Amino acid sequence: MQPNVIETKLRGRQLLSDPRLSHGVAFTREERQAFGLVGLLPPAVLTLDLQAARAYRQFCAQPGDLAKNVYLTLLRERNEVLYFRLLQDHLAEMLPIVYTPTVGEAIQHFSAEFRGTRGVYLSVDDVADIEASLRATDLGPDDVDIIVATDGEAILGIGDWGVGGIGISIGKLSLYTAAGGIDPDRTLPVVLDAGTNRQSLLDDPFYLGNRHPRVDARVYDDFVDAYVESAGRLFPRALLHWEDIGAANAHRVLDRYKERRLTFNDDIQGTGAIALAAVLSALRIGGGRLADQRVVIHGAGTAGIGIAEQLAAAIGEDGALDGRTAIWALSSRGLLCASDEHLRDFQRPFARADGDVSSFARDTQGRIGLAEVVRQVHPTVLIGTSGQPGSFSEDIVRAMAAHCERPMIMPLSNPTSLSEADPADLLAWTGGRALVATGSPFPPAVVGNETFDIAQANNALVFPGLGLGAIVSRASRITPGMLRAAAAAVAGELDSTQPGAPLLPPVDTLRQTSAGVAAAVARAALQDGVARREEVAMEDAIATAMWEPAYPPLRPAG
Repeated sequence: MQPNVIETKLRGRQLLSDPRLSHGVAFTREERQAFGLVGLLPPAVLTLDLQAARAYRQFCAQPGDLAKNVYLTLLRERNEVLYFRLLQDHLAEMLPIVYTPTVGEAIQHFSAEFRGTRGVYLSVDDVADIEASLRATDLGPDDVDIIVATDGEAILGIGDWGVGGIGISIGKLSLYTAAGGIDPDRTLPVVLDAGTNRQSLLDDPFYLGNRHPRVDARVYDDFVDAYVESAGRLFPRALLHWEDIGAANAHRVLDRYKERRLTFNDDIQGTGAIALAAVLSALRIGGGRLADQRVVIHGAGTAGIGIAEQLAAAIGEDGALDGRTAIWALSSRGLLCASDEHLRDFQRPFARADGDVSSFARDTQGRIGLAEVVRQVHPTVLIGTSGQPGSFSEDIVRAMAAHCERPMIMPLSNPTSLSEADPADLLAWTGGRALVATGSPFPPAVVGNETFDIAQANNALVFPGLGLGAIVSRASRITPGMLRAAAAAVAGELDSTQPGAPLLPPVDTLRQTSAGVAAAVARAALQDGVARREEVAMEDAIATAMWEPAYPPLRPAG
């Protein structure tokens, strides 16, 4: 999408200080005359290409990943177009810097190294100010496409970081733009500050958030209700994206709004969709029907149950009477069983009846462990979202492979240090038969004379295109059909039947993948009756809608 001419009254240093409009040394001599910039810039005029090349050299010269994150943050604060051009040109390299894992380190230093930030900060202590806070953005009802909100309780693998969670909202939106072509001026990062239970933050005199423990569920729900109602009233077309919400609240919040708002939780639905994409791709190689799979999920938290829900729905769609019966999910207390009084509400649909597990061996605490579940169930799919490194042991993997010709094994926990297994080991223990996808990036693995590229089941393969498709179709809500369409589109993006090929597209083709996902999602929205746009050639509509990092032509106003 080509930038439109923008009229502005800004002149001189004010114009140079506006990151959305500043071209830096790319301002032409004519523009410098027109906007009072003569003498405020060195005489040479550089193209955006040259600016991006120089910025990349500066990026590479930074001493470490956190310094690179800071460099990119400061670059965005002075020149947004250049920031996104750099990110788009080097997306595979910079994705771990602007998002997981480096953004987690930046979030931990948020208060101590506060430099000013974008976004909106909403406080549970000032619910009456929510609407005024959102209005302070000066954005109108048709000006916002996506709002990413977090409460900062479950940041990546590092837990509760309170108000610093705004960094995860900012990082997520950077990917919506770089990978999905969402106009950055039409996005809004939000933090829902409900307090923090991290004592080190409560004791820190520099902590910038609410200095009290997290509020109870009733107060929290009233706070979130006030946010959703205000956001819906002020920005009625915006997709409300939930990010890194704590496990005790995430499913409840999504279930509360998903049938009446355009809303999406990436940790639940995005993770489920990318896992389904990996399974669909693996079935193209190994053969078999989705309805015939037996799935063990080690880690029944927000992500694990999100995967369970997506797979169960797809298995049911493929012909099984009840897709949930194909799912065996384990928490830190072992296999989910209906008799467990500690089950969370969102886990209960996947708890096994006592009669289903009467022959299963239990440990001294009455728990059924992963090894016993694998021994009894003979799974075809083994997924890890437990954060327990090494839990997919050689004995467990060999036991699985003894009953499955092409076992699908996906250690998805992040970062690499928490992965349930090293993919090289999984391939070695199965003689190269395992079909592997991981949550973190891993190098290729060699087994015998064959090299295997390891697929990364990164949610970024799903959510940018999902958001773009919802925007272009003007969907009123995200349907299960739209999520399945996104998964199928990702799985169909490359020929995974070639020897050693990864199950999923590489990160460096994210923009192409997102365009394909968006078109599939938009078509699904039309089919499901939630699109508020008449049917058009979706591929053309997607291409037209995708924002490109290019300097907008400026014209003096007034």
